[in-house]
Amino acid sequence: MQVHLSEEFWDQKYQQNKIGWDLGEVSPPLKAYFDQLENNAQTILIPGGGNSYEAEYLHNKGFKNVFVVDLSKKALKNIEQRVPTFPKNHLIHKNFFDLQMSFDLMIEQTFFCAIAPNLRQQYAAKTSQLLKEDGKLVGLLFDAPLNTEHPPFGGSKTEYINYFMPYFKIELIDNCYNSVENRLGRELFCKFLKK
Repeated sequence: MQVHLSEEFWDQKYQQNKIGWDLGEVSPPLKAYFDQLENNAQTILIPGGGNSYEAEYLHNKGFKNVFVVDLSKKALKNIEQRVPTFPKNHLIHKNFFDLQMSFDLMIEQTFFCAIAPNLRQQYAAKTSQLLKEDGKLVGLLFDAPLNTEHPPFGGSKTEYINYFMPYFKIELIDNCYNSVENRLGRELFCKFLKK
């Protein structure tokens, strides 16, 4: 299966407001995780962040080193307009796989399910490469089959463990108890520590 998910594809989604994955607010499981974070100096990346209410929430809590990378200029412009105090140079218009920086923490929120499934092993490797020593990947993965021809692409706990185990110690991958209603029973909360 060949899936073409270009910059134009994603820009069009945002321009036409065909963004069913967008909750319009910070995801409750991630909000609960953010609320217990103490080090607001750590560098945090939200890949494929889209409108990134997560970045906005962290920014408003005093986290000054939050970065969003996305292929869609429109999505990044939405953040800029909604959160004028968010540093513009922390909104990175680039393909995640071309990013050359380093971070303490990466937040997974509907990016993994948006990339073509044949890139999943590459995603795990790139995530490890971008994280500093003792860096963490934390977030949500769908635990459901979903679609095969277009995003969101689903998956399973076993599949995800196989992708990430070469690069990460799996600290947690379990059913989410505090998902939004339409995702309840279909999300896994994950916490992976870079090996």
